[in-house]
Amino acid sequence: MELFEQNTGREETTPLAERMRPRTLDEVVGQHHLLDKDKALRRLIESDQLTSLIFWGPPGTGKTSLARVIANSTRSQFVFFSAVLQGIKEIREIVSRAREDRAFHGRRTLLFVDEIHRFNKAQQDAFLPYVESGDVILIGATTENPSFEVNSALLSRSRVLVLHRLEPEEIGILLRRSMADPRGLGNRRLRAEEQALDFLAEYADGDARIALNALEVAAATASEGTITLETAREALQKKALLYDKGAEEHYNVISAFIKSLRGSDPDGALYWMARMIEAGEDPLFIVRRMIVFASEDVGNADPRALQVAVAVQQAVHFVGMPEARINLAQAATYLATAPKSNASYRGIEKALSEVRRNGALPVPLHIRNAPTHLMKDLDYGKDYRYAHDYEGGFAPQEYLPEKLRGRRFYLPTNRGYEKLISERLNYWRRRKTENEEVPKEETPPSGGDT
Repeated sequence: MELFEQNTGREETTPLAERMRPRTLDEVVGQHHLLDKDKALRRLIESDQLTSLIFWGPPGTGKTSLARVIANSTRSQFVFFSAVLQGIKEIREIVSRAREDRAFHGRRTLLFVDEIHRFNKAQQDAFLPYVESGDVILIGATTENPSFEVNSALLSRSRVLVLHRLEPEEIGILLRRSMADPRGLGNRRLRAEEQALDFLAEYADGDARIALNALEVAAATASEGTITLETAREALQKKALLYDKGAEEHYNVISAFIKSLRGSDPDGALYWMARMIEAGEDPLFIVRRMIVFASEDVGNADPRALQVAVAVQQAVHFVGMPEARINLAQAATYLATAPKSNASYRGIEKALSEVRRNGALPVPLHIRNAPTHLMKDLDYGKDYRYAHDYEGGFAPQEYLPEKLRGRRFYLPTNRGYEKLISERLNYWRRRKTENEEVPKEETPPSGGDT
């Protein structure tokens, strides 16, 4: 069976994205980390030593196309299977035919399971015996994290490969190829303004299918045989926001977002985050900035800020867009309204500066490790005071090198939970100065709700 044969009777009705699927490895655009000449996947394909795989990546990154190319490159029979439309009965039928092809024709079957995460764990178990026996080579495609959505037994028998969102330059290659290739729009008397193609490439959100579908609509509605910028905008049906992910405005918007959080303005934070979301920014980029912000600008004034920021990263992976915008909004408003402190950030910067200035100062003898008798004879750890043996769990002793005795790196503020931390540290420092055990009638300030 010819996998990529052209059927002229269907050409006009087949979507452009389908007609322009790559036929060879060299026609695949993007995914250099998998398909460059020195990469493992390419070597496995070219040597025809393929094993079962799980493709994990956003929509429109070429998961189905790559599976078809692999089948063609390894002389395997390609069978498309949809987890949305088909079930266990169809799996058994496919495997039965695959066994016959393998036994009588020496031909392997590459079973491509689209949206494999839509099968529950029990349904996914149905693939296991056939994968183990070699009756089929399984390639599963998912937009969800396979660690959560794919059966662990199936994962252990497969190799997970991450497909990256396509860059605008890569989508631009696909668009220009479609304009020139007879399989695409090459047979038409049609031209496209460079601005129009650049617009489609930039605002397709890394999704080649969106870009190609929009190009097809633009070609059908182009006036006087020319796809203009305005035609492209109408075809994409998405407002072109001033937000170039590779240029200055990108950094202006993220800067405005962070400064709104720092300035405790939830409305500003939501607006600038909405700008990024609407322009197609990777939500994980926004989350990464919020995780850094949670420690750099909120810190111990509200220790729960970091928990919220990390939780939204999990939520984005688990829920996906567009619903994850709600999780992003919760984290942004929490961070904006939290008490602020950059004391932890300033503390590590001061400590790093000290290390660079003085080098590796010796560890004080009383807090060195003493795993051997010789080290104990040399007084390693001899005068160490075990904190839990002292009232209040605090033993007055020095932990910094002698040269840095008394130096302060972490200076907590009097905002939020850090006010309590400041009181506790002042209490402990007073006891250290007095160099005495904590009297039983006096205890350090204890924590409570922030």
